[in-house]
Amino acid sequence: MGLSIIDAQRDIIIQTIRSTTRGEWKVLIVDEDSRRILDNVIKQDDILNENITNIENIEDRRQRNPEIDAVYLLSAKPHIVDCVMADFEKRKYRRTNLIWTSVPHPSLRDRIDKSPIAREQISTFKVLNVDFYPRESHLVTFRDPWEFPVFFHPDCNGHVRKQIEDVAQKIVGVCVALGEYPTIRYYKPNAARHEASVLASHLARFIQQELDMYAKFHQDFPPPSTRPRGVLYIVDRSIDVMAPFLHEFTYQAMAFDLLPIRDGDKVTYKTVVNEGRRDQESKDAEISENDKIWVQNRHQHMKDTIEKLMGDFQKFIDSNPHFTKQDSDNANSLNAIKDMLAGLPEFQEMKEAYSLHLSMAQDCMNIFQKNKLPDLASVEQILATGLDEDYRKPKNLADQIVRTLDDDAVTPQDRLRLLILYLIYRDGLLPADLTKLLLHAQLPPSEQQTMSQLVHLGVCTTRALKEARPPPLPPFPFQPPLNNLGQEEYALSRYIPAIASLLSAHASSTLDPAIFPYTKPPLEDPSDPTTQSATSLRTAKPTWAKKSSSSEPRQRVIVYIAGGATYSEARSCYEASAKHNKEVILVTSHMITPSGFIQQLASLGWDRRRLGLPSERPPKQAPKHLFEDERRPAEPQGYGNGHPQPPAAHSHHSSTSGQRRGQGGFGAAQPTSIAPNADFDSSARMRPPEPPAAGIASMRLNGGASPALSQASSAGSPKLGSNKLSKDPEKRKKHHFFGKSKS
Repeated sequence: MGLSIIDAQRDIIIQTIRSTTRGEWKVLIVDEDSRRILDNVIKQDDILNENITNIENIEDRRQRNPEIDAVYLLSAKPHIVDCVMADFEKRKYRRTNLIWTSVPHPSLRDRIDKSPIAREQISTFKVLNVDFYPRESHLVTFRDPWEFPVFFHPDCNGHVRKQIEDVAQKIVGVCVALGEYPTIRYYKPNAARHEASVLASHLARFIQQELDMYAKFHQDFPPPSTRPRGVLYIVDRSIDVMAPFLHEFTYQAMAFDLLPIRDGDKVTYKTVVNEGRRDQESKDAEISENDKIWVQNRHQHMKDTIEKLMGDFQKFIDSNPHFTKQDSDNANSLNAIKDMLAGLPEFQEMKEAYSLHLSMAQDCMNIFQKNKLPDLASVEQILATGLDEDYRKPKNLADQIVRTLDDDAVTPQDRLRLLILYLIYRDGLLPADLTKLLLHAQLPPSEQQTMSQLVHLGVCTTRALKEARPPPLPPFPFQPPLNNLGQEEYALSRYIPAIASLLSAHASSTLDPAIFPYTKPPLEDPSDPTTQSATSLRTAKPTWAKKSSSSEPRQRVIVYIAGGATYSEARSCYEASAKHNKEVILVTSHMITPSGFIQQLASLGWDRRRLGLPSERPPKQAPKHLFEDERRPAEPQGYGNGHPQPPAAHSHHSSTSGQRRGQGGFGAAQPTSIAPNADFDSSARMRPPEPPAAGIASMRLNGGASPALSQASSAGSPKLGSNKLSKDPEKRKKHHFFGKSKS
């Protein structure tokens, strides 16, 4: 079985719960955020099977139960610590096992350490580093769309450091889950033209510090392995500004671009079941890794996806005696197959799965034809690659653009995407020419403001009359393929995302170290084919040359894209895994679609207060009822079994939340006292020294500690960089994170 980051995170959580319960019944206490992490990778029954009697939300009303131990799996936030301390004051449970999804801030840890009543009740204190969301077997997101404006909005510089610290801790969590202590390389663009061009270097340095400190205080990390040492590439959204705007015609990317797919805690698409029958109903169908049809087809070109769906259904008809030869002859179109599926009540599960994907494929193709996407995408590919379909320099390109803008079938948003691609292709336009194009495209003048925000990603949006300016050098110039000439059906998919080129260069050891430098000089090149079969660097033992073997463990390559990733980039990682015999894992803040990215791009021109950054919202407070006198009986607000349902804000969890198990099976052991630091995770106490924020842009990768920060931490508390409480931005010296003072 291949790598799955979903299974890796699931195993960490299950093993931790199992080692904590040790065969004795305990109650599991979660909060809203930690519950989402659990729900993303673990079925509720799998948790309850680990001697968990009930799963309760720490912010709900809960009955005092001093005869049972509790396992707290919580996010390390101030109001959650308030809730925990309220439980300690009331001695809610017999003994407490505190498990955090990320490293608590020193002030929060210090508060717990200095509380006698807390220390009397705590049996264990652990940090799991699982504050991330595996989305696919090789794809991880942080569900953090605010990362893009924090990193690229010109007025969000006061939030950059905290964001980098949080990201560093999350990426360390991914590395720990994979058992990887990777070499780190980062994107350093040539002739950078934007302030955030140093973003990747700062991220890489913070991540290196976090990894080194984790390894220092965890002697079992990384685990012994013969796998070649992994590599972590840190890049940001500016590495490829074309990819977010192009129409992509592989199934997953096309569906998320064209269809109203709901992308929340679950990914769902509203479809009609039993269409045309009396029992017809509308249903939100979930799209997940458990959907084999989706997993098998999501990275296929839509043409191949439709052929595969129809072919698989034809095989089903031929092998099933319920169907006649006439049925087999009629299964020659998507609509015909959908009609046949409606009459198959005895194959409900298979029917719903195929109905979903046939509906999605048909809806995509309807939009494809209605909006004249073939003609539009033909021009897009010229702009993205700089070459026409015959891989020659294009002629009369401006005329093609004007004709496309004139077509009424082309939607306003597609016109805007085309103009953005043209602006990038030309490396800026005369302001008057851009105004004329917007008028011709019948787009509002406000879209010019949206396009101007590309400057924050390193794109020149304007140029002066007769200005001579050398074109920017992309990190990976487009190279015409040798084997795709004449394949007309794939002519609209010629563009190769920069991530795909990066992974190819990594596999061939041709990556330019000036553009992708290391945070630390490697002892040996981990991407060199001559070292692929050697014992991993993680074992720190010398090895000698061996013949390579396809059966040996594959090197893992982790790619982190700051500011969001496209589905074409996710596909590129899977394809690189197969092509280069690697295991490539994509990590990013969130997945972006063209429409969503345009909206985020526009937000870079907004007043910061409009962004709604979580860090600028009023801090959450622990519910008042947690501090009330419990002499008044109150019903617990659990998750099920007749308990009151959680508030509406948590309603998406109500169908899968806790059930009581094993009543009467609790052990009778008396609580025992513990030494002040017994069973405490050392990683929660020691962290790398922090450099002063004011000089961040000029720091070297191995910067020293800040005396101010060192004094701020108590002797018994960890120096946690990843959750450092920020000062009020208005009270700080206004100094740009990326090195430029603000006037």
